[in-house]
Amino acid sequence: MIAVLRIHGQINLKEEIVNTFDRLRLMRKLHCIFIDEKDVIRMGMLKKINDFVSWGKIDDKLMEEIIEKRGEKNAKGEYRGFCRMHPPIGGFKKSTKTSAGAGKGILGMNKDLDKLLGRMI
Repeated sequence: MIAVLRIHGQINLKEEIVNTFDRLRLMRKLHCIFIDEKDVIRMGMLKKINDFVSWGKIDDKLMEEIIEKRGEKNAKGEYRGFCRMHPPIGGFKKSTKTSAGAGKGILGMNKDLDKLLGRMI
């Protein structure tokens, strides 16, 4: 599974980016969702919002822990598809304005996302 964590807020975004966030249920900053790698449509949406989110593969154990502790539930007690996360303990260790590919930031494909999400539970 792939975890997608929204880093950027709502201010000064193009309408098409806002619509993509709405379709993925990433309404606010620090919301997290889980998508399957084989879902071609959502992976295309992820490429569109790559400069505003941090995403990467996580293990199933961490995903279950996040859903259990931070997952939103509906009236029937079922998981709604997104989690509202706390800010990371100790703050973001890298810049939230540059990409992870450059080695200086956390945006885009992030190999250390599991460590970041572990500090946000």
